[in-house]
This record gives sequence, C-alpha cells and structure tokens, in this order.
Amino acid sequence: MSAPRLRATPLPGIGVQYDLVTREHRHLSVVAHRDGTRTVNVYRTDDPDSCAHSLRLTSPEAGALIDALKPSHHSASLLYTTDLGLVAERVEVAATSRWNGRLLGDTRMRTDTGASIVAVLRRAEAIPSPAPDFRLVGGDTLIVIGTREGVDAAAAILGQE
Repeated sequence: MSAPRLRATPLPGIGVQYDLVTREHRHLSVVAHRDGTRTVNVYRTDDPDSCAHSLRLTSPEAGALIDALKPSHHSASLLYTTDLGLVAERVEVAATSRWNGRLLGDTRMRTDTGASIVAVLRRAEAIPSPAPDFRLVGGDTLIVIGTREGVDAAAAILGQE
C-alpha cells in the first residue's frame, strides 16, 4: 500500500488547506487558519466535493487531537515521537512524591532508565538542562526524553510516594 498523499493548497488571507483521500476513498481536509485555529472537514461519500461535516477547533483543541492521532499515543502528556523510537513526555512531580524537595541526581533517573530530563517547568519558568544538584519541588513538570520504556520507568520513579 502506498503512503497517503497530503495536498496543500494556499488560501490567501485565510491559511492553508490540506486535503487527504483515505484508502477507503474518503475525502478529508483540514484548513489551518492563520490565527492557529483549524477546521476539519469530512466530505460526502456520494459526492467527494460536498462537505458532510465541518468542525472548527481552537489551537489547543487541534494540538490535543494531533497528539491523539499519533500512532504512538499513550497519554495526554505525550509531546513528540520520532522514527528513532524516542519520546518526549511531560511528567509531573506530585506534592506527595518522595522526590519533592530532593535533588534530581538522587533519582538516578538517567542511570536506571536511560531517560533524560531536558527541562523543568516550574510555574511560569522553564529551567533547561537541570543539573544533578537541581532540587525538585512538588508541582514541577519534567520534560523527559528517552525510549518509551525508559520514559515509562522514569514516570514510575517520579511517581513514587
């Protein structure tokens, strides 16, 4: 089976329309509006040029749908998966976590899981590349990158109470 083809058509003053015809010969389109919203259109089977359903999504709604459509989607916190088998995921440190107030290095995260903490989101601040002496706080969101298994193991470590 050949890869599906996505056709892009510029819509001056609006954005870009992406059209896809599925293996079942269904016509779908997504209009990416300049303001970040998206309109998803499903066309009639008896008339592939006639729209049967149209759904307007906000930018965050479109992002959530994109995450859900990824073949490797496992959770709402999944950020990105590459063909290399790596995932990046947001993992929150709970206030009840045994790591609340402790040093990142104490988790032995990279040693035990192979996953890396590439950033910490704390309130409105992002801390890139935290060192082993970085002190974790309940409510921190860690950006963890590694294999699916490594990221799952890291999330299990961080969830320990």
